[in-house]
Amino acid sequence: MHGWHRIVPHAPLDRLIESIWDWDMPPAAHRYERILPTPGTSLIINLYEDETRVYGDDAQRSCRRAPGGVIGGPYRSSWIIDTAEQVRVMGASFRPGGAHALIGIDADAFGQGDIGLEDLFGADARRLRQRLLETACPLQRLALLESWLQGLAEQPALDPAIAHAVAMLDRTPQLARIAAVQRDSGYSAARFSLLFRRHVGMSPKRYARLLRFRAVVAQVRSQRTVDWSRVAADGGYCDQAHLSHEFRAFAGVTPSAFMDLRGPYANHLVLD
Repeated sequence: MHGWHRIVPHAPLDRLIESIWDWDMPPAAHRYERILPTPGTSLIINLYEDETRVYGDDAQRSCRRAPGGVIGGPYRSSWIIDTAEQVRVMGASFRPGGAHALIGIDADAFGQGDIGLEDLFGADARRLRQRLLETACPLQRLALLESWLQGLAEQPALDPAIAHAVAMLDRTPQLARIAAVQRDSGYSAARFSLLFRRHVGMSPKRYARLLRFRAVVAQVRSQRTVDWSRVAADGGYCDQAHLSHEFRAFAGVTPSAFMDLRGPYANHLVLD
């Protein structure tokens, strides 16, 4: 049964995971897609191939291979996927800080590169993938993955100070004042930065930058024409050049190229 299905997990998992999803669709007409970075960590389980391929921006499109089940992100820039192996995939999208709270590993490690589920959970991860492969109904697969995630920790919770800092930065990223957020946490600047990276996977400043970029993407992706100078000013950027720099840093392309490469899905840019 082809389709795209998505659920919000039950409590207490909903505080840590934004959604659990199941993608089962025919192969795309194009081979490659560029994926835009998001603020949270992702769990990915490939049910079509027992492998995940990520490509570089070099002329040869060098390939980095990972197991079929991985946890990765938040990424600091975009990356390229092979749509040929992304036709039957499941996953969970963690809220910022959620993966650290649930699994206990520093989120900064996930951002350095994908970590195989079997490296984290051993045979239990292999059994999970096999059970998902044997489950034909997508809603049953989603329930199975949710149950497995619920069993990872009894009462997982975010650090209250970091959760408050994330909420403050989420609210007005274009006006973010990291020093004020740090003072509200009660931690020293060094301690706050260390804990934020450990829980969220990047520095507070980069997190705010990524949120500003994501806000611009949400604003312009459905527009036919864009006044980039106004978008830059409204988004908290110094000028249009500053906005263009951030597009290259996070999306790997210029703002105009982003508009040309837009596809039907917000985080995916169609390549060739």
